[in-house]
Amino acid sequence: MSNLSPVVARVTDRIIERSKPSRARYLAMVDREAGRHSDRSFLSCSNLAHGFAASGEDKPAIATGKAINVGIVTAYNDMLSAHQPYGRYPEQMKLYAREVGATAQVAGGVPAMCDGVTQGFDGMELSLFSRDTIALSTAVSLSHAMYDGMTLLGICDKIVPGLVMGALRFGHLPAVFIPSGPMPSGISNKEKQKVRQLYAEGKVGREELLASESASYHSAGTCTFYGTANSNQMMMEMMGLHIPGAAFVPPNTPLRQAVTRAAVHRVTEMTRKGDDFRPMAHVVDEKAIVNAIVGLLATGGSTNHAIHLPAMARSAGIVIDWEDFDELSGAVPLITRVYPNGSGDVNHFHAAGGMGWVVRELLDAGLAHEDILTVSKDGMRAYATEPTLNDGELTWKPAPTVSGDDAMLSTVAKPFLPDGGMRLVSGNVGRATFKTSAVDQGRWTIEAPCRVFETQEAVINAFKAGELDRDVVVVVRHQGPRANGMPELHKLTPPLGVLQDRGFKVALVTDGRMSGASGKVPAAIHVTPEALADGPIAYLQDGDVVRLCAVDGTLSTTADLSGRSPAPLPAPAEGMGRELFAMFRMNAGGAEQGGSSMLEVAGL
Repeated sequence: MSNLSPVVARVTDRIIERSKPSRARYLAMVDREAGRHSDRSFLSCSNLAHGFAASGEDKPAIATGKAINVGIVTAYNDMLSAHQPYGRYPEQMKLYAREVGATAQVAGGVPAMCDGVTQGFDGMELSLFSRDTIALSTAVSLSHAMYDGMTLLGICDKIVPGLVMGALRFGHLPAVFIPSGPMPSGISNKEKQKVRQLYAEGKVGREELLASESASYHSAGTCTFYGTANSNQMMMEMMGLHIPGAAFVPPNTPLRQAVTRAAVHRVTEMTRKGDDFRPMAHVVDEKAIVNAIVGLLATGGSTNHAIHLPAMARSAGIVIDWEDFDELSGAVPLITRVYPNGSGDVNHFHAAGGMGWVVRELLDAGLAHEDILTVSKDGMRAYATEPTLNDGELTWKPAPTVSGDDAMLSTVAKPFLPDGGMRLVSGNVGRATFKTSAVDQGRWTIEAPCRVFETQEAVINAFKAGELDRDVVVVVRHQGPRANGMPELHKLTPPLGVLQDRGFKVALVTDGRMSGASGKVPAAIHVTPEALADGPIAYLQDGDVVRLCAVDGTLSTTADLSGRSPAPLPAPAEGMGRELFAMFRMNAGGAEQGGSSMLEVAGL
């Protein structure tokens, strides 16, 4: 692309050069697998008979091997609102496949846990490693080698990254991700946040809080705030893994059904037996990964992807780090404000112009790669459109040229912020991510004595006791992948927000995670090396002055940490299945490398 930003070009070239050995090994593996498993003819009659025994009317087509057979990997369950709509998808998708002379089978299911349900409790310590489990489950699902292409049904926090990681190891097959869409908007985000803060202050009770939360999370579909789940959907568009415009079409609507139908038809065209072979390995390349980072920055997406994107990239032999995020952040402006960075939710964002607007703005400004292979035969430019139904026929129209909400969606020429809002901070406390897009610029620098905690429950107890009513940097350590699976600490946002509203200078420093809903409090998160890996954070003590600054990118202390002993190690976790994940914690890599045990042990 002739008008490509020099910064985007430089970072992309650096990633390509850095990734040459691992990318070459990955593509060689994919080519080898394509040769060995190009169709089902290598299976014995007994193996093949097992594979279609329960396929009913599709048995003859699968038996002959002439029909394209699509594997469906689904994250369906009916506890998780985002995935509940998937219950009827397989039977619909089989009908759509037959329309083009193909067949479809549910290859397998993957777990889908909800951080919103486990937030602040023991089950959250399984969350990050559920991503590795999902990747492994995806691999098991596809290991039967019965499929010519794959469709991946998943939306939320760890589910999409896990599906990507597992599916990329079958990159000789084409892949399409199929979302189900966000739930209708509930009460305003401002009202929801107000009630949460009142509850944190003890001014309303549990009954009022539950009523507020139920009015917000009230229906089937993805939660409507712009957290990790909806950031996932944005990235699938930016990487070209969706049917264009699929991300935020509401569930259980004719348009959603039409987009899903198009996805099934399209994956059959992209197989070796189709007329437009597009294996996933060549769709997800270095440029696609850069597009995902750019989209994350331009939209103020979830900081969780500072961990997920490195892990996803590694699965394709691509090596990225937080310096890549930081350098791109300096060149990519913030052009959307979706809650928690603004007042409106993803439904309002979609109505205002949505992903079509974002893609067009980024492509026209040379901030995203247009020359990538995508699910759409028309390339990345096709994602600057939005799907619509005309007399029952699915068509695409150009994204609007006028923002439907100037407070939510702006242009590259007149951005909300010149910076993408995800900065690397580093110093003698470690390296960390600071999401500035949600934080008032006057709070980008916080310097204060620290108070050190080992659990978020201890922080909440100290808050309730009035011990934090001062300028303070709250340090919460032993929250990294190796310590306890790196749970999100979103439960800390309301009390720290209260302290900030009382006029105190407050910041959070932790080797744990915060989600895309992390909010307004300055936070250095994902501190690496983590405490359990002998990181400097293990040596901090109460009263040490800590400085967090997004302006100059520093995370430091004036204390002399030499000669100190590290904090005692936490006791091994038991209960709620946590003991079963000990092997994941023991082998986990650092946050900047993706926090994956599976990738570390596999040497990827």
